[in-house]
Amino acid sequence: MSKIPDFTPTELEVVKQTVRERYGKEVAVEVADAEIRMYPDDRELTEVPCLYWAERGCQFVIFKVGEGRYRNQFFYSVREQYGTGRAEYDDILDCALTLLRVQADHEAQRAGF
Repeated sequence: MSKIPDFTPTELEVVKQTVRERYGKEVAVEVADAEIRMYPDDRELTEVPCLYWAERGCQFVIFKVGEGRYRNQFFYSVREQYGTGRAEYDDILDCALTLLRVQADHEAQRAGF
């Protein structure tokens, strides 16, 4: 199995800009690695590159699972983890925007709006 390529400078900048526009300020977006199950039935974990940031008590991750393929999630704790309802994206901008929109809706709901 070939190694999943790292995020390109363009992919990283798209996410940084999207996060900056969402919060109206610079938010540190970190490049990291994570171990995930590529398929639900996998017993072994696969190391993949990811982008991570935290804001307003919430943490966000975008996983790169292949060339031009991404997954995402946001979470508040181990017990409070959420997805967007879509398993995979083929566009990094769509992935980041959807993640931020779903979390914003969730944040508003938690606040009682």
